[in-house]
Amino acid sequence: MARVAVVGGGISGLGTAIMLGRRGHTVTLFEQDTRQAGADLNRDFFHWDRPRVPQAVQPHSFLAPVRTVLRTETPDVYADLLARGAREYHDFDWFGEHPPHRAGDEDLVTLRTRRIVLEAALTAAVRREPTVEVRRGCRVRALTFGEGGPVRVTGVQVGAEVHRADLVVDASGRRSPVPAWLIAAGCRPPVVDSHRTGIAYLCRWYRLRADGPRDPGRVKTGSVAPFALAGVFPSDNDTFAVSLMLSTGDPTRGALTDPAVFEAAARRFPATAAWLDLAPEPQSAVLAMAGLDNRWTSLVDEDGPVVTGLVNAGDSLVHTNPTLGHGVALGLRAAQYLAAHVDQVAADPIGYHAWTAQVLRPWFDAQVTADRGNEQRLSASSLPPDRRAAALAVCAFDDPVVMRARAQVRHLLRPADEAYGTDEVDRHVTAWLAAHPDFSPKPDGPTRDQWDALIPG
Repeated sequence: MARVAVVGGGISGLGTAIMLGRRGHTVTLFEQDTRQAGADLNRDFFHWDRPRVPQAVQPHSFLAPVRTVLRTETPDVYADLLARGAREYHDFDWFGEHPPHRAGDEDLVTLRTRRIVLEAALTAAVRREPTVEVRRGCRVRALTFGEGGPVRVTGVQVGAEVHRADLVVDASGRRSPVPAWLIAAGCRPPVVDSHRTGIAYLCRWYRLRADGPRDPGRVKTGSVAPFALAGVFPSDNDTFAVSLMLSTGDPTRGALTDPAVFEAAARRFPATAAWLDLAPEPQSAVLAMAGLDNRWTSLVDEDGPVVTGLVNAGDSLVHTNPTLGHGVALGLRAAQYLAAHVDQVAADPIGYHAWTAQVLRPWFDAQVTADRGNEQRLSASSLPPDRRAAALAVCAFDDPVVMRARAQVRHLLRPADEAYGTDEVDRHVTAWLAAHPDFSPKPDGPTRDQWDALIPG
């Protein structure tokens, strides 16, 4: 059995610790924040200042791998998650009646919940694990090193104490200090692939009234203008978030932090207007997030691992702009792999690095490509010119065959070229276009003049 030190108590750190602990390994998790997600979800969500986790209050939709990993590795956590208010939504629920089942359809499920609900369920489970020790309020200040070529990490330093470990897992997030520590120790630098995104997010949280309407009807969760996107995120315990996304260079971005301006703009999009028409109770201010990038940090270069005894996971390894919701899914998949192969990884991390490059890296690359397209489109205020590509997105909501392909891509089950590139999908899109000869890509959101008219002069 391995002794493992996990640095960081976010979702990836908690998930790694509990999966390792349940396999009998001895785990010590170090988290510098003294506070943890507990019984009062609303207090924790709306009144916990977490500057190192800016995405914590932004809306989340947990994709199929989150559900699959939790049900496989920690079914009690999954049951607790549902008991705390998380809800399952199958992509075929859009149609009311599901089409005939095909293998894999059972996985096309989103978990609709705020991030804090998953954190609370994982935190409660970790406390029950006898082989996992959680040290809150303990900031790891350095790594300790032994001999070897490459050099081997032998543990972590917390204050004056040195904690020895067979493997250190860096799950300390997108602002991880570990790369700087490795360079300072004379290791070859990690290989960082970083792409800045010029996209800004603004969201506001609402709660459905107990005595008010609760169903917006059959309405899509997203709407589009040439310069902005709008979405609604149904969540746990009658909460939902309205989100607007636009270019960081848009001159109206600052004005949207005014709740009145934000709501007036959101009402210009059919998807979000339908939910605001339910007269919900606002639960938050307008919460902004920008300055984002997509970053892949590899601890292996062309000469092999830059260090042994250490691997990174979660946002320390790969963090992506949240447009496609990849973060938690990729983090828990890495945690599952580490738990299943920890002895081999502790001896030599090259297998883990190869797995991340093969399994996780393609989704990072897909996010980079998608963000470049969105950034260019939002800044240029233009829609994609490809009629067939636009039809592919629209006809999914009429055709279960195309919806299945869309869901497989969305849930990280198949790459886009594989899911969409079948003869069957091609036939269905061709038939849909033939039935809609006047179709052309067009927004369902406001024009630029309508948008600008909402902004105070």
